[in-house]
Amino acid sequence: MQDTLPFLPKNKPFPPLFPSHHKHNDFSSLSRPRKLHFPTFSSKTITTTTPLPPKPHPKIPEVPSISPPLPPLNSHSDFQEKMLYLDSIGLDFFSLLQHHPPIITASLHDLKSTVDFLASRNFSTLEQRRILSMCPQILTTKPTSLLTVFTFLLREARVNGSDLKKVINRRPRLLTCNVETQLRPTLYFLQNIGICEVKKHTSLLSCSVENKLIPRMEYFQKIGFCYRQTISMFRRFPQLFNYSVKENYEPKLNYFVVEMGRDLREIKEFPQYFSFSLENRIKPRHQCCVEKGVCFPLHLLLKTTEVEFHNRLEVCCDSSLPFKGSPLWCTNNCDI
Repeated sequence: MQDTLPFLPKNKPFPPLFPSHHKHNDFSSLSRPRKLHFPTFSSKTITTTTPLPPKPHPKIPEVPSISPPLPPLNSHSDFQEKMLYLDSIGLDFFSLLQHHPPIITASLHDLKSTVDFLASRNFSTLEQRRILSMCPQILTTKPTSLLTVFTFLLREARVNGSDLKKVINRRPRLLTCNVETQLRPTLYFLQNIGICEVKKHTSLLSCSVENKLIPRMEYFQKIGFCYRQTISMFRRFPQLFNYSVKENYEPKLNYFVVEMGRDLREIKEFPQYFSFSLENRIKPRHQCCVEKGVCFPLHLLLKTTEVEFHNRLEVCCDSSLPFKGSPLWCTNNCDI
């Protein structure tokens, strides 16, 4: 067999891997730290060098403003002119500004245009003062928008021309409502539930269908009335939409059921019950009936005047028991 390493002389061992001065044939000496020699410097050899100038900070680019600039305020003279003009028609400028701040940026020309438009519709100075004090937003409403509201009331709500001023005086907020998004949808809603003559209840046109009208109808369905009964109540007495659930419905219904012990069917027949004062009309008259041992139908209990109520109460208490054919039979026996 041939030698695998022909470059080595024959019959000679391999040379040692490490020199002979290593006593141990291992790697321990390689792992020992060696002594390193660093040159030493004296204080004379150290020279001072000039420091490098500091690096300049990178300049942050300016970001352009996104918000639109504020509208310039009117001059001092224009401010005085508006104040004097509104004072000339009996309006307190600062009171209007507190309730409707955009008046400060409105021009004097726009304010005069609105007042002149109301005057052209035969509103007296006293009526304008009352309307604008109740609803200062009218002052910043353009005459073209006001004209749209007047046209809607006359043509779609069927308000008589002779009653138009009365409608606006009763509910000035109508002039600030948008016809497309508020007045017309409310008109359609009232007509759909059977209120045909909306012109008699124009104050409801400024109400929100989603936020005011529907929640009040849902309240009566929650306490036990079906949808048809609820519609019948509001159709019979549309002013029911104007009353608050927390301040009107709940306390009066609680007194009606708990203290008076009456049936809810009477509410369905006489929803005007909610239009009477609980403290000044309902409670005093009910307590008088309890003391006398008399039970009147709900409409006779509340709808009559004070004189008629007490006269009827005396008749029922002082007279003998009526015959069954008498109209007072149902009154004394609470058979409603």
